Amino acid sequence: KLHRVFLNGNVVAQILSVEKPFDLRALAERLERVFPTMVKLYEDKGFIWVMDKIKVTEKGVVEGSGPAAERVQKVYEQFISETKA
Repeated sequence: KLHRVFLNGNVVAQILSVEKPFDLRALAERLERVFPTMVKLYEDKGFIWVMDKIKVTEKGVVEGSGPAAERVQKVYEQFISETKA
């Protein structure tokens, strides 16, 4: 995801970033450690497929159910807590 800022004026006093963009690639790498060769990253579309049945976005698991989806959600939650710290 690209973020754009348009500035109008002669002097720019300050530019602040409120929130870091979500690092989908780092999450995919983390999931790859738990589910080797079963993770596909679609960075341009903003999601990760795990085992061709579990869809993960920056919001967490959005498609899929069962024990594998629960494990993916736990990895996601751990990833989020580590990146926020």
